[in-house]
Amino acid sequence: MIKFTKHAREKFKILELHRVYISRKQIINAVQKPELIDYSRSPLLIVQRKLDRNHVLRVVYKEEDGDKVVITFYPGRIKQYEKRSKAKN
Repeated sequence: MIKFTKHAREKFKILELHRVYISRKQIINAVQKPELIDYSRSPLLIVQRKLDRNHVLRVVYKEEDGDKVVITFYPGRIKQYEKRSKAKN
């Protein structure tokens, strides 16, 4: 099961104020089928999936009692994370 912290739930509204629209479905998809997994902040995991030609979605979560708990998520420019992606693949 994938759960969202209060902060993660509020993040949808914060991003919408900036005209950035990310759906729960996109976040769940990133957690279930990541294109990249960053273990550098273990026990937190950061997963990444492409949003469009220029952007990726990054989701920070932790595993807790068999559930995946989304702490936060954010869009980023592919160029910012490109080097990390190549290093992890």
